[in-house]
Amino acid sequence: MSKSFPNIQVTSEPLLLAVLSLFAVISFLAVGGLSRLYHLQQESLGNRWFTRGTADLSAGRFDPAMLEFRTALRYSRDNHSYQLGLAESLIGMKRTQEAYSYLLNLWEREPENGTVNLLLARIAAANGQTEQAQRYYHNAIYAVWTGDQQGQRRETRFELIEYLLRINNTAQAQAELIALAGNIGDDPIQLRRVGDLFLRAQDYEHALAEYRLALKSDRHDTADDTGAGVAAFQLGRYPLALHYLQAAAGGSVTPETQDLLRITELVLQMDPFQRQLSAAHRNKIVVAAFEKAGARLEACGLLSSAKANDTGTPKPDSEPSSAARTWTELKPRITERGLARDPDLIESAMEVVFEIERETASTCGNPSEADRALLLISKLHEGR
Repeated sequence: MSKSFPNIQVTSEPLLLAVLSLFAVISFLAVGGLSRLYHLQQESLGNRWFTRGTADLSAGRFDPAMLEFRTALRYSRDNHSYQLGLAESLIGMKRTQEAYSYLLNLWEREPENGTVNLLLARIAAANGQTEQAQRYYHNAIYAVWTGDQQGQRRETRFELIEYLLRINNTAQAQAELIALAGNIGDDPIQLRRVGDLFLRAQDYEHALAEYRLALKSDRHDTADDTGAGVAAFQLGRYPLALHYLQAAAGGSVTPETQDLLRITELVLQMDPFQRQLSAAHRNKIVVAAFEKAGARLEACGLLSSAKANDTGTPKPDSEPSSAARTWTELKPRITERGLARDPDLIESAMEVVFEIERETASTCGNPSEADRALLLISKLHEGR
């Protein structure tokens, strides 16, 4: 018995070591499992609060969204999405300075992130920091986006253009629109949207081109016809404007569009310098325009009227303007028969008509539709 005891002791030491090692492994695995379980639980709780915050943010409930994103961050302090959601909710609450701090931190980590750059652009725009706003907008346009990257970049450029128009930077807005138009495709809705912005930026040539492209897809769209008509009107291309405005009039149009159509019709009816007019018709138009200008002078009190003084001698109420004197001198000669005898009088008559309309436009109240048409005709033929 005494001889075998040492053998038992020797063989039990490796067994004890194995048991201890196994226990250590089991303990390690158990601790690792508990740790993973803990982190999974933390992640699950964070995601749960993040989901609630996202729903409230989408619904415009910024106060609860902010609290939910803050709670989510307790479970994952460095989570990018949680921080971004918190920044967006703070912007919604008008707490932009706090939002800016979060966004700047995110930008330093991911300067190519589209959403972060866009939010920073909006904050800079709201603070009147024009250069910074434009820089962040451009960063966002060329940044990395999740999902529909091309669509996000396009919408960001649209937002930049709206911002430039708000601050009256039409030249830069036109440049951005030209860049946008080259990548818009043939979607008529997007083409119309670009056309509307070109109109607001007073780039009527490009606006007309966009509307005409849109009309290739839907030739009976009232909005596209209206936009094309307005653009052509602003370009002084009145026959083309009439074509589109008449097409628009077949649908539901605004009173402003109806007014524009009437003015366009009058311009084409009252312009004596149009081609293919007979001499008799031209003379009739000139006489009507001359009489209309005289009525405008009379309504504005710019023609001298003689009144008898106490001795019976007439005297003028007021000194007539230069245009009024010229109109008075020409009046006996501006008849259809007089113009037929002396066609050179047409130019003289219309020069004084245009001068009267320009003179009275800013000094004599709202002009009639016919006066407005004559003023547009004068602009159309400046430098004749």
